[in-house]
Amino acid sequence: MAKKAHGLGRGLDSLFQETEQWTEGIKEIPVGELDPNPDQPRRTFTEETIAQLADSIREQGVLQPLLVVAANNGRYRIIAGERRYRASRAAGLETVPCIVKDLDVIRQMEISLIENLQREDLNPVEAAKGIRALMKQCGYTQEKVSARLGKSRPAVANLLRLLNLPDEVTEMVRDGLLSAGHARVLAGLTDKEEQLRLGRKAAEEGMSVRQLEALAAKAKEKKKARKPARRALPPELNELQEKLLEKTGMKSTLTGSVSKGRIVLQYSSRDELERLSEILDRIEE
Repeated sequence: MAKKAHGLGRGLDSLFQETEQWTEGIKEIPVGELDPNPDQPRRTFTEETIAQLADSIREQGVLQPLLVVAANNGRYRIIAGERRYRASRAAGLETVPCIVKDLDVIRQMEISLIENLQREDLNPVEAAKGIRALMKQCGYTQEKVSARLGKSRPAVANLLRLLNLPDEVTEMVRDGLLSAGHARVLAGLTDKEEQLRLGRKAAEEGMSVRQLEALAAKAKEKKKARKPARRALPPELNELQEKLLEKTGMKSTLTGSVSKGRIVLQYSSRDELERLSEILDRIEE
C-alpha cells in the first residue's frame, strides 16, 4: 500500500484534521505565559497590521487558536500565531485560545514556515531564509522541501537565489522598496556591483519589473561584448567536455590544451552536487 502523503504541504488546515490527537486540546492560556518562537521565520511585524487585527479581536475575539508547545517553567512557545498573539496583547486580552501540541524541532519549523507562506505573511527574503534554515536543519533537498511545503521546486529555487543578492538589495526587498519579481531579475545577474547598482536605480525610480528586466538584459549584453572571444577547443577536449556532461549532467568549462589546462564543473543546485558526490563514491569503489 502506498504511504499516505503528509498533510503539511496541503496547508495548516490539514493539521487540525489529522488522525493524531492533540495533547491537551484547546485551552485558554494567559498571554503572559506565552513566548514568541526565536526561530520564527517572519521578522517584520508592522504596527498598522497589528493594530488592525487588534481592532478585529476586540470585536470578534481570536477566531483561530494559536498552536504552541510546552516550554520550561510552565511556559509555552508559539509555533503558529505570533501575529495573533501580538494583536491580542495590543487588544488587552488576558488569555488567548491555544492548542498545545507535542512537536519535535523539525516539525515546529515546518509548521511555522508553512503558516507564514500560506498566509503570504513573509516577504520573499524571510521566506528564503526560512526555507534555507529548514533545509539545513533537516538535511532536505530542494525537491524534498518543495514537497513538504506544497510549493513547486522552481518556486523554491527562485526564492533561494535571492539569498545570493547583496545585503542592501535584500533590505530593499524586506522594506517593500523592491518586489520579489525585481529581486528575481537581479538574482539573474552574476556581478554583485551590477545587482546593487540596478537595485538602487529600480528602487529610486520606482521601476516596474519589466523595466528592470530590460536594463538587466542590456547589462548582460554589455558584459558579453566585453568578454574576449574564447579559443576553439581541440577535438579531444570537445569530446571530453561532452562526455563530462553526459556522465555528470553538469555543465563543464575546459581551457588549455591536451597537455595542460583546467576543468571547471558548474552546479546550480544541491541535488546536482549530491549527484556528483555519488558518482565520485562509485569511482572509489
